Amino acid sequence: QVQLVESGGGWVQAGGSLRLSCAASGTIFSINIMGWYRQAPGKQRELVAAITSGGSTNYAESVEGRFTISRDNAKNTVYLQMNSLKPEDTAVYYCNLKIIVHNYWGQGTQVTVST
Repeated sequence: QVQLVESGGGWVQAGGSLRLSCAASGTIFSINIMGWYRQAPGKQRELVAAITSGGSTNYAESVEGRFTISRDNAKNTVYLQMNSLKPEDTAVYYCNLKIIVHNYWGQGTQVTVST
């Protein structure tokens, strides 16, 4: 059984920074993709950023240049450094782990950016 535990959400003023972490535990195949999605009230869940076990990254256009995703394969942990935060970044952020055809999700962590 795979579990994802997120941390690092919270409240910040516009222009500020936050760092999210997500640690995966259980039986994890070494070749996988870890990522972050977010869901704002009344909107669909959307991809924020993803990183493969080989280090290739993919970002949503809205966060390109402001957010950085990274991972520590030895710790099965993925990070999301969020800089220059905007009120429109306010959402619940979910950690995601893809192993072949299986999708695992964290419980979500709230990020609130005030003006």
